Amino acid sequence: MSAVTQDSAVRTGRVTRVFIYVVLLVFALFYLLPFFVMLVNSVKPLSEITGGNMMALPKVWTIEPWLSAWSTAQVGVEPTGLRPYFLNSVMMVVPAVAISTVVGALNGYVLTKWRFRGDSVLFALMLFACFIPFQIVLIPMARVLGILGLAGTVQGLILVHVVYGIGFTTLYFRNYYASFPTELVRAAMMDGAGFFRIFWRILLPVSGPIIVVSVIWQFTNIWNDFLFGVSFGGTSQPMTAALNNLVNSSTGVKEYNVHFAGAILAALPTLVVYIVAGRYFVRGLMAGSVKG
Repeated sequence: MSAVTQDSAVRTGRVTRVFIYVVLLVFALFYLLPFFVMLVNSVKPLSEITGGNMMALPKVWTIEPWLSAWSTAQVGVEPTGLRPYFLNSVMMVVPAVAISTVVGALNGYVLTKWRFRGDSVLFALMLFACFIPFQIVLIPMARVLGILGLAGTVQGLILVHVVYGIGFTTLYFRNYYASFPTELVRAAMMDGAGFFRIFWRILLPVSGPIIVVSVIWQFTNIWNDFLFGVSFGGTSQPMTAALNNLVNSSTGVKEYNVHFAGAILAALPTLVVYIVAGRYFVRGLMAGSVKG
């Protein structure tokens, strides 16, 4: 190949790369446009929103909408801020994520390294649970929570999300452990290691990527859940239900700046999680797909 042909190929490659980057940048900006609108209007006075351009930067910057959304938004004299419900979401998410991840890891371990008759059927049933719509389980779940005395409590919401999330976490860990060398497990058995010792000393130390996937998946689903929170939360509703109440409680003029600020506050934890651990989430998914 001549030098001219090589130079032409290099220039073509650079042009193609620049074109791809430009297209990706345009799509990224388009995707982030709603967030930009929310963020910009959350620091504007209401008069600039109702009488101006929602895409324009604020003429007067203010954090009052954020303070109102967090703790001082009122209808008459009743506070409707998000602060009291933030703790409910944290108290619900942390145990639910931890329990569903641990149970999913144990299920994946059992279904791959401790085979038994009917294990494939059991896994198929658990996998089927991943595709059951939320709406179908509302009445049976309400009945169960009523019998257990957990209706309208944070503990009831934890139970709901653990039960609904076990199918997903089991799928992740089962696929991840499927190609892990069974010989190591059998060798540990011959050396006298028991069920939990094998899990704790052999499988768990190499489960970092899939643990990250399970935690992020469960955290995102549970934190963003609205249907279960409204249906079973009672006086212990999570932040998403409180955001809905905040938006629908406005009478007269809608406080769009407060609503935008509240939406960002409700989405902020999941946004931080993906910014901090998003790359590990992708790596964990890829590792699970290769191993499965």
